[in-house]
Order: sequence, then C-alpha cells, then structure tokens
Amino acid sequence: MSGSYILIVGCVLGAFIGLRQLGLISVKAARTRLQQGALVVDVRSPEEFKSGHLSEAVNIPLNELADSVPRTIADKNQVLLLHCLSGTRSGIAKRLLKKLGYPNVYNLGSYGRAKRILSR
Repeated sequence: MSGSYILIVGCVLGAFIGLRQLGLISVKAARTRLQQGALVVDVRSPEEFKSGHLSEAVNIPLNELADSVPRTIADKNQVLLLHCLSGTRSGIAKRLLKKLGYPNVYNLGSYGRAKRILSR
C-alpha cells in the first residue's frame, strides 16, 4: 500500500468517526420525521438566525435551551431536529435535551446540510 492510499483511508475513517461523534441523523430518517411533524430547531444565536434561516425553523439558541425548551415545547415526545452553523452546537444541544428528558432529539448537523434535507 502506498502512503497516499493509507492517508486517504485514514481521512475517510476520520470523517466517518467525526460524523458519528456528532450523532447526525440520516437524510432518509430526517425526511421521514419531517413528514411526521418533527419540529426544526435552529440553535444558533439570534443574530445568526436573523442573518438567514430556514423558514421551517424556530430559533432557540443553545445558551437558552435549558430554560426555553420546557416552556416552548411541553410535549417531551415531540420529535426535534436540531441544526446550527456547523453541527457542533446542535450536537451539544442534542445531548442536553436528552438529559432534560426529550427522547426524540436528532442532530441535522450544519445549516447547509439542514437546508439540503429540508429542500427536497
């Protein structure tokens, strides 16, 4: 095996592991949940949201989740599809909401990925 082949395989495996760490929902599963009434939550800051957002999304910034979600989303079984700019904050939000007792929380990932998923 050449060194470049090993490097490519390592990069692919690293990217796969990185996506698994973020806990991204598959495109197919996300679209199914959207058809079933999932709520799209943008966890970016209000300023980021105002600069451009998905029309289907509600803005609940990551730093306000613990206080706002219980007041805003009373049904803990509501399916929530989270996204942010890169997928990192939405991954953090997913873990936080699971700890708060919301079992149906999924990470759409980045704004771009969420936009592609919602636009089809």
